[in-house]
Amino acid sequence: MIRKYNPVKKEIVEELIRISGRRNVIIEEEKLQAYSHDETPAEQYAHMPEVVIIPKTAEEIAEIVKLANRELIPVTPRGAGSGLSGGAIPEFGGIVLSFERMNRILEIDYDNMMMVLEPGVITNEVNERVAGKGLFFAGYPMSIETCFIGGNVAENAGGGRAVKYGVTGRYVLGLEIVTPTGAIVELGGKRVKDVTGYDLKQLIIGSEGTLGIITKVILKLLPLPAARVDLLVLFRDVKSAIGIVPQIMTGTGIIPTSIEFMDELSVKTSCAYLNEHLPCAQAGALLLIEVDGNNASQLEEDAERVGELCFDNGALEVYVADNFTTQERVWSVRRSIPEAFKVICPHQSIEDIVVPISAIPDLIPELKKISERYSIQIPCYGHAGDGNLHATLVKDPESSMEKWYEIEVKALKELYFATKKLGGTISGEHGIGLKRKPFMKAITSPAELDLMRKIKMAFDPKNIMNPGKIFDLE
Repeated sequence: MIRKYNPVKKEIVEELIRISGRRNVIIEEEKLQAYSHDETPAEQYAHMPEVVIIPKTAEEIAEIVKLANRELIPVTPRGAGSGLSGGAIPEFGGIVLSFERMNRILEIDYDNMMMVLEPGVITNEVNERVAGKGLFFAGYPMSIETCFIGGNVAENAGGGRAVKYGVTGRYVLGLEIVTPTGAIVELGGKRVKDVTGYDLKQLIIGSEGTLGIITKVILKLLPLPAARVDLLVLFRDVKSAIGIVPQIMTGTGIIPTSIEFMDELSVKTSCAYLNEHLPCAQAGALLLIEVDGNNASQLEEDAERVGELCFDNGALEVYVADNFTTQERVWSVRRSIPEAFKVICPHQSIEDIVVPISAIPDLIPELKKISERYSIQIPCYGHAGDGNLHATLVKDPESSMEKWYEIEVKALKELYFATKKLGGTISGEHGIGLKRKPFMKAITSPAELDLMRKIKMAFDPKNIMNPGKIFDLE
């Protein structure tokens, strides 16, 4: 296996300039810095690229990749750089391909309820463009104002609405990709059904840019619900809160749009940050439950039934938010949790564990033990409806960075083992990338890792495409 790559020499830069134009080739160190990291801590994970290319077409990208293959230079695809796993970081330097110019919506096919777009389209723009026609993209994550659709597909990103609508991959019907050897290939298309051979499209979705470069996406759209209602439900403890989650669907037949979980520490810290005064002094956990639909009276009835079920199962209080102002008020508490803890200390490890829903109450005491053992805060919040939790390790502001790095590795190892023991795994929507790669051997069987390596080598025999991510090839 090749582990040593060649540098990007002057003659290579000249060839890249010929392909993409001088203004789209970045070699100045002060400009390269912005492409050396994502939203993971730069001081821990950043690596400088040797050159950044901002291409406009799949044909350009194919030429660049063929050049990289010939010269044995690593290539790292990059969307908005909003990832939380180090997936877009050029660990071995080389070429970074940034998709900021490939930002066109190519077609809105209202008859088939589909959209064809380039990977650099900001995810929020998708819904802005089709909302007036009563459609929406249901698989988007919660960072829709910053992320690119190509990054969403590469990570198979999820979010709060996954309970009812699922994640990004459910809505990707077709892809155009450039393979690691420079071929342009179309996978899938505007077809709801397709079992013609292996579903290679699904291999690309969630592959974190290691199997190819996404240059076009065909998204399925859905009819936009006319209204929604949010319920902020206070419980005395985590067990009571999580115990109600499966009952909401089995006991009422209603599938909520989302069921978000916040522990006591998360809520109180976020409220203090927002100067928000929710009457939650006695609450040990909160659920934020959203239901949507087209029939106003039916929606009101559904919300009432969910609220009654919560009261019957120990809820302290149920607050109803049925207009934009009140909905923004309750959702801002959930959305602001990460920023609230950054005020306490900017050094954090935002995790993305996922366990069976019923295991969440057993996981919380484990988090408390780890927190006490290492004298760090570990707020826990996330998507209770699908078991995906963002347990976040927050550095003690008084502790040294040297001590923090030592603690972080030990605490993460304990967190991941506790998660695995409960039938879970280490990422539900953020990906593995660089950040979680060291733990893959501990939580994935050798046989499964071997299959992944064989797939990688089949697509990318010279290992130039985003090398060093997810797993090592040796």
